[in-house]
Amino acid sequence: MSNTTPPPSLTHLDHQGQAQMVDVSEKAITARSAIAVGQVRMSLQTLEAIESGNAPKGDVIGTARIAGIMAAKQTALLIPLCHPLPLRKVEVQITPDPALPGYQIQAEVKIKAETGVEMEALTAVSVAALTLYDMAKALEKSMVIENIHLVSKIGGKSGEYRKDA
Repeated sequence: MSNTTPPPSLTHLDHQGQAQMVDVSEKAITARSAIAVGQVRMSLQTLEAIESGNAPKGDVIGTARIAGIMAAKQTALLIPLCHPLPLRKVEVQITPDPALPGYQIQAEVKIKAETGVEMEALTAVSVAALTLYDMAKALEKSMVIENIHLVSKIGGKSGEYRKDA
């Protein structure tokens, strides 16, 4: 059985296969949003120490939340072909999950622009998780950062995306 549908083209490559920043100058400015999630798995003892405020470096969750927000704003400096964007909202939630045990991290990013904010949401979650690890590594070095992924995005030519549960 042959596939007659041509493979999708990669927008970040020019006709010679060289990396390029996509030209979004002709796109309409529209409302766009993205939500990404991830988690940091740790021992229940480490989770309890963080929750009780007994981490050696101080406010683990507050610092990780601010780091995630700052990271979203700096995505274009971290990911080579991302556009610098005027973000309208960045919200990072870090929720304890004793069943994991560890923390669930979610970032929501909103904008009115010519391009989406999936990378900003993913960057916010990634850096929040890394900061949480850094702030708590004195308690446990075996923590695992995992399952970082896009949950949803709204807006743009490709429309709406929601990850299946």
